[in-house]
Amino acid sequence: MRRRTVTAGNLEEILQATAPAQASEQAVAAPAAAPPRREDQGPRTEFEFELPRGYVDEAGTVHRHGAMRLATARDELRPQIDLRVKENPAYLSVVLLSQVITRIGSVTDVHAGIVERMYATDVAFLQDFYRRVNSEGHTRAAVTCPHCEGGFEVDLSGGRLGES
Repeated sequence: MRRRTVTAGNLEEILQATAPAQASEQAVAAPAAAPPRREDQGPRTEFEFELPRGYVDEAGTVHRHGAMRLATARDELRPQIDLRVKENPAYLSVVLLSQVITRIGSVTDVHAGIVERMYATDVAFLQDFYRRVNSEGHTRAAVTCPHCEGGFEVDLSGGRLGES
C-alpha cells in the first residue's frame, strides 16, 4: 500500500480511496456483518453550522448549532414582495435567512424576528454561509496561514480550529 501525507485538502480523497479496501477487508473478517448503510442517497440539501456567538433566546439560552437548507427559487423570489423589504431593501437578507434556516439549537420555528435578534456577527456569518452553500455547493473556504503562508482549506460549518 502506498503511503500518502494527509493534509486538510486531501483527507477526504484519501478516506474515499481507502474505503473500498477497508470494506472488503471487513467483509472477509466478518462475513455475517450487515452490509454497510449507504449514506450518500443523493445531493446534500441541508448543511449544519455553528454560529460564532450564538442566538440568545428570551430565557437566556445560547443556541449555536443549527442547520440551513438549500434555497429554492421561491425562497429568493418571496422576499421581493415582502412589504418590509420594499420599505427597507437591507431587510432582504433577514427574510431570506429566516426561510432557509431550519433550526438554531432547539428552536425549529425560525422566523424573521429571530434573525433580527441575532448578533450582527452571526448574521454576517449566515449570509456568507448561505452564499457558499447556494453558489458554490460546499462550506469550505481556502485560507492562508499568516505565519508560514501555507494554504489549506477549512470547513466553515462548525467546530473550532483544532477540535474534531
